Amino acid sequence: MAAPTEFKPVIVGFLCNWCCYGGADLAGVSRFQYPPHLRVIRLMCSGRVDLEFIFRAFARKADGVFIGGCHLNDCHYNPAGNYDALGNSLIAKRILANIGVNPERLRLEWVSAGEGTRFAEVMHELSARIKSLGPLGSSEGKPIAELQAGLQVATDLVPYIKLVERERFRVAERTEESYHKLFASAEFDRLFQELILDKLAMGRIMGLARSRPVATGEIAAGLGLPTPDVLRHLNVMAQRGLVRLEGNQVQAVAVA
Repeated sequence: MAAPTEFKPVIVGFLCNWCCYGGADLAGVSRFQYPPHLRVIRLMCSGRVDLEFIFRAFARKADGVFIGGCHLNDCHYNPAGNYDALGNSLIAKRILANIGVNPERLRLEWVSAGEGTRFAEVMHELSARIKSLGPLGSSEGKPIAELQAGLQVATDLVPYIKLVERERFRVAERTEESYHKLFASAEFDRLFQELILDKLAMGRIMGLARSRPVATGEIAAGLGLPTPDVLRHLNVMAQRGLVRLEGNQVQAVAVA
């Protein structure tokens, strides 16, 4: 009998050109050993890591996503791009959790060009964590197709999320404490639910209802949503002419 094949995770890494990429290069030149699971994409700034990049990486079956940038207050761009990366990662983790992807599969770290040892240590830690979670979908207990459907809805929503972030999720000052304070506040939770998660849920419901009539109970079970929330979303969608409700069945309305 053949021995079971060892799981080798695929981790997509978005690295800042000036710092984290330099740290990765130093780790290689210095021959610091770390697992060879990272697939590197170099960008000029970690702030250029769009939410869409994260969602598309997972949709293409990446087991993990890593974002590496300059240390806070040491960014090469003004205003500091790595604070944008911090905000995006906090938003992405909430959305990933909502659609069923373990948010621990996404990691953000600050690594300078002179921290080759630190880069290697982070890669060891991240690789071990992703290995413990297993391939995408295994720790989540969901089929890949279901996760991909949710990720596609999230990707389609990115332009709207950017607008909401700019207009409603403003941070008083660019400090790490301010970002974490905002994202941990009850007011942020309320706005995030109302402005983003509700629209994400409606998009996922539309995805289920497009192919065939579907029961409300099936929607609730398939998307992991409370039935009262599903009914609330369906009422809004019916008022907007997006779906048609016939008893317990929901059918998407074709757009001419």
